[in-house]
Amino acid sequence: MPDTSTLRATLLFAEVGEEHLSEIAATAAEQNLRRGDVLFTEGQEPDQIYIVTSGRIAIANKSIDGRESVVALMEAGDLFGEMPLFDGLGRSAEARALEPSSVIAIPYGPVRDLYERQPAELWSVVKLLAMRLRSMDETLADSVFLDVTGRTAKRLLELAGEDDEFMLPITQEELAGMVGASRERVNKAIASFVKLGWLEQSDRRYTITNREQLSIRSR
Repeated sequence: MPDTSTLRATLLFAEVGEEHLSEIAATAAEQNLRRGDVLFTEGQEPDQIYIVTSGRIAIANKSIDGRESVVALMEAGDLFGEMPLFDGLGRSAEARALEPSSVIAIPYGPVRDLYERQPAELWSVVKLLAMRLRSMDETLADSVFLDVTGRTAKRLLELAGEDDEFMLPITQEELAGMVGASRERVNKAIASFVKLGWLEQSDRRYTITNREQLSIRSR
């Protein structure tokens, strides 16, 4: 059984009482994934919420011709897959492991029972959905106000976090999906950062040499 502290660290379960949280945790199970493993596909009948405990999970949509757009990147501590619990519809996107990963799978049933018994807990749902909307607003604004170069700079900074040296945890195609552009245009943007002296690249290893300029370009 997963530790309740892992569940409590998420916004959805942060305010749930220990007794109720223990009941939910007792029904949960850990899943280990290899790179490329698919947790669920777009349109699939849903029945679980997931919490990432290690690795990275891409939430992606695919077009009819096979192109992919990575709409979110889930890392340790992130919760996803909750929307169908409330609207009863199928999965809105695919969830795929970008590297060896572990997730906690929580069945919808015990969570639904909690909200029926304790309606006040639904305020956590409201907070989570508000956070999702803010993230969508930011993504929409990026697509309108930032060009491909700016979006590439922003995604690289997000993937680097606070580290100046980092390994790109995804392929060039997956990065292009996050940026919302072709691989060629994203590679051209990265090459321009290298030429300007803001970034050094060796295969999938990157070193940010001028974070200030890269940050300015991402706004």
